[in-house]
Amino acid sequence: MTAYLDYLAYAVLFLTYFGLGLGYIPGYRMNRAAIAVVGAALLVVLGVLDLKSAWAALDPSTLVFLFGVMVLSANLSEAGFFNLVLMGLVRLARTPLGLLVWLSLGSGVLSALFLNDTVAILLTPLVFALVRSLELPPVPYLLALAGATNLGSVATLTGNPQNILVGSFSNISYPEFAAALVPVALVGLLLQIGLLCLLYPEVRSRAPLQRVNLPLELNQASLIKGGYVTLGLLLAFLLGYPPAQAALVAAGLLLFSRRLPSEQFFGRVDWELLVMFSGLFIVTHAVEALGLLEPVKPLVDRPWSLLWVTAGLSNLISNVPAVLLLHKLVAAGDVKGWLLLASASTLAGNLTLLGSVANLIVAEAARREGHKLGFLEHLRFGLPITLVTLLLAYFWIYR
Repeated sequence: MTAYLDYLAYAVLFLTYFGLGLGYIPGYRMNRAAIAVVGAALLVVLGVLDLKSAWAALDPSTLVFLFGVMVLSANLSEAGFFNLVLMGLVRLARTPLGLLVWLSLGSGVLSALFLNDTVAILLTPLVFALVRSLELPPVPYLLALAGATNLGSVATLTGNPQNILVGSFSNISYPEFAAALVPVALVGLLLQIGLLCLLYPEVRSRAPLQRVNLPLELNQASLIKGGYVTLGLLLAFLLGYPPAQAALVAAGLLLFSRRLPSEQFFGRVDWELLVMFSGLFIVTHAVEALGLLEPVKPLVDRPWSLLWVTAGLSNLISNVPAVLLLHKLVAAGDVKGWLLLASASTLAGNLTLLGSVANLIVAEAARREGHKLGFLEHLRFGLPITLVTLLLAYFWIYR
């Protein structure tokens, strides 16, 4: 009977990771958050874990950190901060080539400071409206936005969910992480600009851009308050204050408001991502309890193999589940190993259209507007930029 239950548990794990990689389970209307929770529930039912050990598998630091950054992003979005930044980039650009450069650098910096998926969600409709008004081809600029949100997010612990996980598990400080990976992000963004210029000759144009005015509604009070809280949060990170505690304090300060109802903040928090993380913590603990990580250990015993296993697994089952699976195999004091796990799982997101949420966001935006950004169209950009930046990260970290 025990062996039979084990086989059922293996089947549950296979379907869970299959659904996570695909983003859905054929025939069922379930997203990644639902798949993670259902998988966790079935593993508890099968006795792989009891409820107490499932609850203990949750990592509160990661969940609190994510929540705090989401509340901060919600405040800045509501205040019109991201629209303001994009309009500033347009004024700096002046030419189609300038727009490509500033869009890549600007969205990369924003993704380093805030969650990359949030930046992609907020900027994609604005960028599309902008290039349509300027009568520019949308695909290279959408690729620039998607690629830059992935590349820029490599730089900091707040750049993406997998970096937040790595920071929580490894206890690497914000300054140490940034000092190691900011150069990788910057060089990667420059390589992206060069590659897009090579693939799309029309973006090399230096003809002056026509003046364009996008709708810009600012909430000045919220913008000022959010700006001060953001600066305070970054200062806390740089001074070594525990990131999760700093993010929670920042969220508390922003939610303490006489002007904005709390619903406006909570409505913009990505609760599905928090739920997915919670389910994945439990599923990963079940994988460990079943001893399924043992066969993987020889595959990641060297940095070179860790690089490619992480990149491959990130495209098969998505980067967050990949990091949750592999973090148990990285030694606590192996700072370079943790940096490689974070950078490889992030950079691998550029490989295919399905590699990251940012890619899917821009592809869906293009589809709605009648422009096809297909798998092969993305792959001819994603394959070279991913291979080059993975090698760049590896040789930079282990220089």
